Amino acid sequence: MKHRKRVVITGMGAMTPLGHSVREMFANLLEGRSGVGAITHFNASRFPTTFAAQVKDLDLGKFVADASKYTVAGSNTRFALAAAQQALADADLLTSPKIDRTRIGTYLGVGEGPEDFDAVLEASSMAVDPAGYKVNNGEVIGHLTRLLHGPREAEGEMNTTTAHVAEEFDLGGPNSTTLTACAASAQAIGEAAELIRHGDAEIMLAGGAHSMISPFGVTGFNLLTALSTNGANPQKASRPFDLNRDGFVLGEGSGMLVLEEFEHAKARGATIYAELTGYGTTGDAYAMTDPHSEGRGAIRAMRDALKNAGVKPEDIGYINAHGTSTQANDEIETLALKTALGEAAYGIPVSSCKSMLGHLIAAGGAVELIVSILAMRKGVLPPTINYETPDPKCDLDYIPNEAREKPGIRHVLSNSFGFGGQNIVLIASRL
Repeated sequence: MKHRKRVVITGMGAMTPLGHSVREMFANLLEGRSGVGAITHFNASRFPTTFAAQVKDLDLGKFVADASKYTVAGSNTRFALAAAQQALADADLLTSPKIDRTRIGTYLGVGEGPEDFDAVLEASSMAVDPAGYKVNNGEVIGHLTRLLHGPREAEGEMNTTTAHVAEEFDLGGPNSTTLTACAASAQAIGEAAELIRHGDAEIMLAGGAHSMISPFGVTGFNLLTALSTNGANPQKASRPFDLNRDGFVLGEGSGMLVLEEFEHAKARGATIYAELTGYGTTGDAYAMTDPHSEGRGAIRAMRDALKNAGVKPEDIGYINAHGTSTQANDEIETLALKTALGEAAYGIPVSSCKSMLGHLIAAGGAVELIVSILAMRKGVLPPTINYETPDPKCDLDYIPNEAREKPGIRHVLSNSFGFGGQNIVLIASRL
């Protein structure tokens, strides 16, 4: 049997509503701070939901040599560049002359960018007059050309962000983008690890970037009744596993990790944060928006990740839940945890950092894996804030409202479940 290559994590970076670095974000999470506030990206006053968790005051010039190159880049790209620079610097890969950069790949989970709304609206209104007849085609094409060249890239093609990151940091290895809804960046990490295991790269920059804080994004989720409408107290709107939860809060940002073949990392003396030991990926094959009522896909993904990692349920010391704060997700995720882990589920602390960060959609899984790894290394678990009224159907230990010390954790599990029935589970372990 062929030896299974080990994959370790040697760098991490983050750009989030709770901080412009991994350290700042994690400190704020442990303090139980919320990144939620009024939407400022557009006028949301007439929407049912008027609040989100936004990245504030990003200065891209702190992260790239020439920020003017990205004057028209969309927010996904800008978030990704900032987080990627941090992760690569953390792994000592920005300038090292001894590294073969054709063996460093990029695998990102990225969604459509928010900047396309005005362009689509204007182009659509120009293309058809009130009577339904097309206007002058030359006029439309000219207008579309102006839109495509500013003020922002539409990022309608998700590989735009991955291409920018690879070019900026000279990453010439495998280059891929995935969009499996809210599971995207977690899937990118799992698939990037497989590329390393199969010998296609020594190092992969993996993670994701996304913002859906736009008229399109808010409208879509409002129509699905998935967003909280608790405008009277936005910072308490995201309340995973609480009986009175009424939907999630949109967030935005990026999380990036450097994955590296273990022997390669050892040979160059890299700092190793954890080993990525488990990866489970399944589909519900059930519905486009609702999870399976018995959590069948999530259960299989957790069991597959445990088998992949070679660990038992009782070996897991902390679970970072998908925990969106919707009625269906939290109830079914709880059911899936109890089914997949058995009686051990009642003894494992679980929390959802979406209660503070909001839901970063395609970027969520990567950021949440970073949080899980830091919790394991530091022996402190982030809380689920806004947990006030227990739900009888959600009866696990959700670390309510205050961080908890728990030293000696050996393995952590992170769940990411997306619309369409995408289920990704990652397990990271202490070396």
